[in-house]
Amino acid sequence: MHSVKLVILGRDGVLNVYREDHVKAPEEWTPVPGALEAVARLNHAGWHTVVATNQAGIGRGMIDMASVNAVHAHMNRQLMTLGGRIDAVFFCPHTPEEHCDCRKPLPGMMLDIGHRYGSDLAGVPVVGDTLRDLQAAAAAGCPPHLVLTGRAAALDAAALARFIEQVPAARVHKDLPAFVDWLLKKDHVADSGAGALDA
Repeated sequence: MHSVKLVILGRDGVLNVYREDHVKAPEEWTPVPGALEAVARLNHAGWHTVVATNQAGIGRGMIDMASVNAVHAHMNRQLMTLGGRIDAVFFCPHTPEEHCDCRKPLPGMMLDIGHRYGSDLAGVPVVGDTLRDLQAAAAAGCPPHLVLTGRAAALDAAALARFIEQVPAARVHKDLPAFVDWLLKKDHVADSGAGALDA
């Protein structure tokens, strides 16, 4: 079975500016500079992009499903103007107190995505801006990647080192465009079979 080229992205702090009070309406969804262009570059290179996001605001009654759908329609409209797309959005609507198996740092959403796409998760990078993103990726067997935007932008060197101690396989990138640079370079080397990729 041929596995699709797939990347799993966090939403808040990766694609859009993180808000403590949750993104509750399309006008509150502001893209991280360069993030949407980075998704379009992935798409143009043959990669499918899927979002996996905790949305506890649903469980807390702060946002309803119509509003969630409106936010994601707005996100996709902005992407379309750049020639990009998000193939699907997987989200956990539960609060931490509900003890579900889909809320990151648990791997439920990643496992669901792997089943949906028939993909070996060992080849599916996960990009996030929190420790729980990295932990969910590692628990699902996905390569974990941290971008220093959103909540990770506030990390000092010591805090970042603690993250990596807990998820040693994680790679760190300045932002989503930097991750895409890394991935497409790695992909090119693998396709050409020539040269070595710098760590």
